[in-house]
Amino acid sequence: MSAETAETAEPTEPTADSAAAASRRSEQRGWYFYDFACSVYSTSVLTVFIGPYLTSIAKAAADTDGFVHPLGIPVRAGSLFAYAVSVSVVVAVIVMPIVGAAADRTGRKKPLLAVAAYTGAAATTGMFFLDGHRYLLGAFLLIVANAAISVSMVLYNAYLPQIAEPEERDAVSSRGWAFGYTSGALVLVLNLVLYTGHDSFGLSQSDAVRICLASAGLWWGAFTLVPLRRLRDRRVTAGGEGAVGSGWRQLMATLRDMRRHPLTLSFLLAYLVYNDGVQTVISQASVYGSEELGLDQTTLITAVLLVQVLAVAGALGMGRLARSYGAKRTILGSLVVWTLILVAGYFLPAGAPVFFYALASAIGLVLGGSQALSRSLFSHLVPRGKEAEYFSAYEMSDRGLSWLGPLVFGLAYQLTGSYRDAIISLVIFFVVGSVLLARVPIRRAVAAAGNPVPERI
Repeated sequence: MSAETAETAEPTEPTADSAAAASRRSEQRGWYFYDFACSVYSTSVLTVFIGPYLTSIAKAAADTDGFVHPLGIPVRAGSLFAYAVSVSVVVAVIVMPIVGAAADRTGRKKPLLAVAAYTGAAATTGMFFLDGHRYLLGAFLLIVANAAISVSMVLYNAYLPQIAEPEERDAVSSRGWAFGYTSGALVLVLNLVLYTGHDSFGLSQSDAVRICLASAGLWWGAFTLVPLRRLRDRRVTAGGEGAVGSGWRQLMATLRDMRRHPLTLSFLLAYLVYNDGVQTVISQASVYGSEELGLDQTTLITAVLLVQVLAVAGALGMGRLARSYGAKRTILGSLVVWTLILVAGYFLPAGAPVFFYALASAIGLVLGGSQALSRSLFSHLVPRGKEAEYFSAYEMSDRGLSWLGPLVFGLAYQLTGSYRDAIISLVIFFVVGSVLLARVPIRRAVAAAGNPVPERI
């Protein structure tokens, strides 16, 4: 009888495990689609269209000296976009700990994700109304949309530990990343068709740009419905302090704890500096290409498409290099390439798309790999049991503290009136970041965090 009972009881546990695995896979598929939804903002809006277009609107509204006066402050029209990006990141820095604490305390990440996503999508869709001299409206919508996507990504990433087992997370995270690059490339192709054929569609060039901007917002909002339908919130124990206070206290407590792991903190500082340079190059490249090099929108779109495709190949290639030479050396090598890219960009001749494509290819080859390897290297420096809070600080470095680069770029142009001077000013981020990273004894840092030291790192 007991043998019979054991026989009938055996399938029960696997069935429960299978149901849990199926539930996880369903949430994972929904989770991928948020990257698919919002990545079009990063590619079509931030990287390609809004920089040159907002700059052209600001220049149309500028006085005879080339200045606009938002809130009575004299700003060179060509610096407006960089300043707006910088302000948006400061707004995100203020809001992210508050929203993160509210999500942790209530367990209701999904409604907060919906608010952040649809705030950003609405602001992006509203860019359709940017015409004439409405540079203030453009700057405001950019600040709102850029801050909203940063906040939404904190909430989005917070789902990963809940929907994937530890051994699944690398694969799940990579698939989400791939979904984002796929949607970014797909929408850019559609943008390219609309922009290059705007006459045949009965549209002006300005109309085509505004439709491309607004369509990114509509795409973001439409595909956000998929994760909102598939993801589910988990119950948490209520109580404690308010979200605002606890958010900042949690962040400060994490930074205080990092003082017990100074080598981990040293790596995070290095990452903060060189990643600021990376993010600024990506956001300001289209303005440099259009304003300084005189390249048309078609060239910029195809160059970004090239970056999208090569970023995947570059990440895989740099992953192989890391297995042979270690992640630290590979990242340092990529920072040398980033520096050379900026120097080459400074000397790039105007009206020469072939050279711009070559530069875009180099960016693509180091972009995905430098960021992917930085994240994996940091994972070795996190003490066990503190993964969530340390990665929250990492996320703040990745998305929330990249304001200094756009500010430096904007100030350089403000003072010199030259985008070449502005682009070469960013070299400092890669030089300082390289020096700081080179000084971190990675093997000792891994051991100090209490983790096993890999044979090659």
